[in-house]
Amino acid sequence: MSQPYYVKASAPVARFNSLVGILARRGVSLFGSAELSVPGRKSGRTQRVPVNPFKHDGRQYLISARGHSQWSLNMRAAGGGELRVGRRTRPFVAVELPDAEKVAVLRGYLKRWGWEVGGYFAGVTAKSSDAEILAVAPDHPVFVISTDS
Repeated sequence: MSQPYYVKASAPVARFNSLVGILARRGVSLFGSAELSVPGRKSGRTQRVPVNPFKHDGRQYLISARGHSQWSLNMRAAGGGELRVGRRTRPFVAVELPDAEKVAVLRGYLKRWGWEVGGYFAGVTAKSSDAEILAVAPDHPVFVISTDS
């Protein structure tokens, strides 16, 4: 059985992501970034990672550009988490989208963030056909998030 798609961050990317996370904790959001906190599915300990929340058609999404990452696996198990920028925290619930519903969201995400994450999408861009985007959709978990009430 093959392993789910996942691209481990290179050392420079990991350092940059760490810096983005530190800045988000201190209230500085780079291009809309935030720090995601989600409980670990095995340990239960809170895991923190910088993310780029993405708005599309009035809804907010979290997309795992590098594939089936630890945070996406934890999100699946937890069903929600918290976004933080400085002292502002926002708890949310998350529902994973089925692949067939990801095309428009992934296209918009690639249009907005392709300069940063395009290398993780096997040559697919915002200008790719629906069929090409649908072909990579299983490799990129997409969660629609909504604020806890």
